[in-house]
Amino acid sequence: MSTAPPPRLEEIADRVYAWIQPDGTWCLNNAGFLVGPDAVTVIDTAATEARARGLRAAIAAVTPLAPRTVVNTHFHGDHTYGNVVFAGEAAIVAHENCAAEMIEHGLLTTQLWTEVEWGDIRVVPPTVTFTDRLTLHAGDLTAELIHHGPAHTTGDVVAWLPGQRVLFTGDLIFNGGTPFVLMGSVRGWLRTLDELRALGPETIVPGHGPVCGPEVLDRTEGYLRWLQELARDGIAAGLSPLALARETDLGVYREWTDPERLVGNLHRAYSEALGEPPGTPLDSMAAIMEMVEYNGGRIPTCLA
Repeated sequence: MSTAPPPRLEEIADRVYAWIQPDGTWCLNNAGFLVGPDAVTVIDTAATEARARGLRAAIAAVTPLAPRTVVNTHFHGDHTYGNVVFAGEAAIVAHENCAAEMIEHGLLTTQLWTEVEWGDIRVVPPTVTFTDRLTLHAGDLTAELIHHGPAHTTGDVVAWLPGQRVLFTGDLIFNGGTPFVLMGSVRGWLRTLDELRALGPETIVPGHGPVCGPEVLDRTEGYLRWLQELARDGIAAGLSPLALARETDLGVYREWTDPERLVGNLHRAYSEALGEPPGTPLDSMAAIMEMVEYNGGRIPTCLA
């Protein structure tokens, strides 16, 4: 049974809500929703049927209006498996790469954490896709969906509310957690951070961790630049990503959750340092198994 603290709902602007799932580690993602005059727009869902139903209950506690639009910020299961709870009554919107990746990866996450009670979930791909930008209107609330990357994945989308200066980043930001770039691009993520700064957000709802301000962009950039330098040194020394991770002092990043992600991140940083294009497909499962090896042979804890 999960021992994670219960989710909490925060109204971060008028009719704009963040649904935060502590402690923000594996599969404990954040979501959000906007309450319009006639319907609700949901930003991301959750990993399990029970948690997605918890999100629906949180919405119902605020408004009797039904969710009619669901935005997926990227394809990972903790942000999309809960689509099934909203399917049939809501249009599901995402970047076209997200749709393809959801179908390709299926329910892979459930194979990693077999002890989790996933419930009655299935892959529910987007019904609306776009390539660059799409603007959603919920009465006087406007959400600009903007594609960035490749960064965390190749199909990352943020939801930017310019009138409220609120930015839902998906997993382009882990507040207090180690970023995960195995399925995206280090260089692309760094470029994305510049693009997010240019929006001028005042409030950021990260994919994992507490609601924060724009200072988190600098912390994420610092980690990614450290990662690039580490990879260059590792390649010069002839070390594999796993060997390098084992001898690396995490320093200021030691306090962040999910440190085993360093191994997967180094696989991506090595790929780019060796000249492969950003977003080049890597053997993700092999890299994840090395993350388990780095973690003493233990699969990282998932409290979903």
